[in-house]
Amino acid sequence: MNAASRYWNICRVNPAVERKGYEFRWVPIAQAAFEQVLEASKGQSDRVQSDLLSRFQVEESSVDLADQAQAGLCLRCYVSEPILRACQRIDHLFSSRQSFTYRDLLPFVLNDDGETLVVLDSDCKTQSILDHNQQPQPTAYKFFTVEILRSFRANSQSSMSLDNWTYLQTRQHPELKAFLSEFGFQNLSDWACLNQARPAQLACLTESDRRIVESFHAVYRRDRRMQPRQTGRGKCPEPSLAQLQEMLAELQQRKITITTPAELLKTLKQIAQSLRQLDVWSSREPLEIQVGEEGQSIERPDLIQDSISELDLDQQEFLEFFHQQLEQSLTQAIEQEIQKAVTRLQQSKRYHAFAAQFIPGLMLYYEQGISLKEIAPALGMTSKDQAGRILNLGALLSTIRIHTVQQLLDRVLAKAQQKGLAQPPLQPDYLQAILEQVEAFADAEVFRAAAAEIRAGNSRSMDSVYAQQLCRYLRLLNNGTTDQ
Repeated sequence: MNAASRYWNICRVNPAVERKGYEFRWVPIAQAAFEQVLEASKGQSDRVQSDLLSRFQVEESSVDLADQAQAGLCLRCYVSEPILRACQRIDHLFSSRQSFTYRDLLPFVLNDDGETLVVLDSDCKTQSILDHNQQPQPTAYKFFTVEILRSFRANSQSSMSLDNWTYLQTRQHPELKAFLSEFGFQNLSDWACLNQARPAQLACLTESDRRIVESFHAVYRRDRRMQPRQTGRGKCPEPSLAQLQEMLAELQQRKITITTPAELLKTLKQIAQSLRQLDVWSSREPLEIQVGEEGQSIERPDLIQDSISELDLDQQEFLEFFHQQLEQSLTQAIEQEIQKAVTRLQQSKRYHAFAAQFIPGLMLYYEQGISLKEIAPALGMTSKDQAGRILNLGALLSTIRIHTVQQLLDRVLAKAQQKGLAQPPLQPDYLQAILEQVEAFADAEVFRAAAAEIRAGNSRSMDSVYAQQLCRYLRLLNNGTTDQ
């Protein structure tokens, strides 16, 4: 599915579809509305989403309701895909337990029929459906897609995309969270919330509250680190009286007037509640990384890996290691697979004369964005098809992915054994579960966007992590600064 068609194909639950449990259904009304907005935007596709949002979230009472509803229908189609991806990502996070699959989650959040025309009131707070006379009628039934659009603020100070907002709202869906709680995936306690508070969250607090959390970190985090692993740290417990008294002593030095442990405990709980109530889109820290075509983005890595269970500091350190090793594995895989590709061409009876054109061809494609049709005559090839066979971009991406995943898996398993989290001989089920999570992580971070670039045709924008790393290595080769 290309970027534009997301606006007129809606993802719906369909248990009859073997293995997947969902289908994408074409919505003709949405396609016609999208094309009308695209024409009004003078073909500037990067403006279409903002134009659709402004038409759907309009605050004027004189708006054309049919126009508003059709714009909303386009956007409802668009957000249905990241809703699906969010459910699949939750499945990947907990796949080792095999307690449920993403198909069990879909009915909670994919409840949009893709047919009913829905509008918002002038305050963007209430959903209404349009009757046959194009008049709004109240409804008790709420489409989750519309709730996502109703709460999205495109012009906020945050750089969060609609895709990221959809992902976060899906994870926070009350019924979905209630379902997960049945399998032991509970929401964070006050103490876990405070323990894991990030600098961006603290920046939103008052200076006094920020100092209180810093004192909490100084005492509580220190004791969490010192607690032996074999005793099982488990969930974050309520601070002990001794810990509270030590925090009080430190707060006195910081000139914060709290006199009793009970008062401090109450204040800490209030701050934890404040952290929960902070709108995620008002965070000063970007929640996405821009890659690929204009308007496209991927979620920040810690959003992808953050689980609903309580992560202790050691687990957070492991995730940081995970991200670092992905970058190193990708770099090494690119180097090795490009060298192998050149060697294969040199040994090929049919294409050995073009071996020297392989690196220049990749540079033209990834660094300058030139199409295969234009690359062919520039490098002395007879046709676009021949250029495609020589560069073989899809095969190169596939082999680099395989190599990256294997290296990353080896490094993660070695780290897990070093930490005492896994000991040989490793069971096949355990290895399979780890492999699935490694593959899901690598695809989300690197290879999904890279594959989309190749499929994008002439409208591609080579800004993915894969393209950037590939171009970096190609420039090093071109400058003769690698070990060859």
